Amino acid sequence: MIKEKDFIELEYTGKLKEDSTIFDTTDEKTAKDNNLYQENAEYKPIVICVGQSQVIKGLDKALIGKEINKDYTIEVSAEEAYGKKDAKMIQLISTSKFLKEKIQPMPGLQVNIDGMMGLIKTVSGGRTLVDFNHPLAGKDLVYDIKINKVITDDKEKVSSILNLNLGIKDADIKVENKKVTIATKQEIPKELHEGLKKKIIELLPSLGEITILKSEKKQEDLNMSNSTNKSKGG
Repeated sequence: MIKEKDFIELEYTGKLKEDSTIFDTTDEKTAKDNNLYQENAEYKPIVICVGQSQVIKGLDKALIGKEINKDYTIEVSAEEAYGKKDAKMIQLISTSKFLKEKIQPMPGLQVNIDGMMGLIKTVSGGRTLVDFNHPLAGKDLVYDIKINKVITDDKEKVSSILNLNLGIKDADIKVENKKVTIATKQEIPKELHEGLKKKIIELLPSLGEITILKSEKKQEDLNMSNSTNKSKGG
């Protein structure tokens, strides 16, 4: 049975309850079959820590008590997904503001206004109606899920924390005698170090000292090292 703070490998496909339209999936074939496929996206199971808001609230809660390698269908209300529609987030904006930015506003166009993403609903009389709610706000959702396994390897757990918190997928992680060394080609800002260390210790209390470095290895060196390891059967 899955417990809070378990690290799990999860497959899922998310659909709108009202008409079963698929809006998200970890499966490449499903993405292609439903015109969701994006070249730069990764389609594979994700590793998350249960109960840490790494997926929407309703799904996160529903994972607790589930079993490995079983298929489940979970309904998530709008309140426990992306929230209800907020009328204050639907705003009338002067069309001239878009034209100054050389944007021709039209219904269905996604726009960035003062750092907020919104969807244009209507354009009329010199005014443009923009909805800044999340596209799935107010929608009840359904998720088809399967938990493939519980992750027990500390290195893989640390890797998932880096990926979900900072979007870093290629860190060189070593765990020896409960000491963790993290080296990344992409430098992690110093101001984020303490927060990252705190999060790792909070979720993995058995670990001790954590060191964060910027990797000095060039990509060619890493590739060469990987090729050598593969030739040795590693």
